[in-house]
Amino acid sequence: MRFEYVAIAASLAIAALVPTLFLLGGYLLRPRRPSAVKGEAFECGNPPSGSAWGRFSVKFYLPAILFVVFDIEVVFLYLWAVLFRSLGVYGFIEGLLFVGVLTFGLVYVWRKGALEWN
Repeated sequence: MRFEYVAIAASLAIAALVPTLFLLGGYLLRPRRPSAVKGEAFECGNPPSGSAWGRFSVKFYLPAILFVVFDIEVVFLYLWAVLFRSLGVYGFIEGLLFVGVLTFGLVYVWRKGALEWN
């Protein structure tokens, strides 16, 4: 084996060993006192209502996904703001284009009704 890959092999070995040791330690040290109450499903401190296999409409996930996408895109604006002075006019124009594309995307999903909950 080449010497350059020893660090990678050691990292992989540790990455496999640590979770195995934690799982084995948890299995050996945990208390084993099952009861009917512990076996019930837990739903925010309330008794479960309805079946756990109920289907949800996709319309509940779409606003959440759009929020995550736009939120991640806005994180890039923080990096742009930090380097704003060193980027000059070219960086300013690129930032305006980026914000323009984000605005266009937001207006598009808004007009399509993807942000509605009904």
